[in-house]
Amino acid sequence: MRSVITTGKTLEDAILAAAIQLAVQRDKLEIEVLEEPVKGLFGVFGGKDAKIKASVMQSMGEVTRNFLNELFEKMNLEAIVDVTETDDLISVNVSGPKMGILIGHRGETLDAVQYLTGLSVNRESKTYKRVIIDTENYRKKREETLIRLAKRLAHKVHKTRKKIVLEPMNPFERRVIHSTLQKDPYVITHSEGEEPYRKIVIALK
Repeated sequence: MRSVITTGKTLEDAILAAAIQLAVQRDKLEIEVLEEPVKGLFGVFGGKDAKIKASVMQSMGEVTRNFLNELFEKMNLEAIVDVTETDDLISVNVSGPKMGILIGHRGETLDAVQYLTGLSVNRESKTYKRVIIDTENYRKKREETLIRLAKRLAHKVHKTRKKIVLEPMNPFERRVIHSTLQKDPYVITHSEGEEPYRKIVIALK
């Protein structure tokens, strides 16, 4: 985080000086008042200038990038973090030579990293932004696999007239299954159980 210490006759003068030095707008600065200005005798003698420390506020996207870089360093994982930020979403794509480590078994490590990142980024922010982390297009590939699975199992339920209970899935995977079969004319879906063992049941309507 870029910071400067500046002085001025008033606090606003000191803040303006900091904004000029850091080349940012006033509302992008975090201000720490180090010394309040003191008026001198008759407004002239013995006065003291205001003194502040001004730091450039990081965007939530920058906070996300920094958090992940530190995390991957601790994981000894060589990775390039690409962040795209909108008003309500922080989308992260991670690339590197050993992304299988980041994905983990059925995306469990990737989901855990995404969850921790979301907590960290939103903890001290006034606004909430959803964080999505992907690598090697894993989430899209997993979604396509789940859509095919859902349709195949729905056909089986319709044919055998017996419900099917799937293995435990994370919220993202369950959402894909529910969404895929939401308008199916023959089956319905619901979830049962507690996290992290919550399962989807596909049954006849």
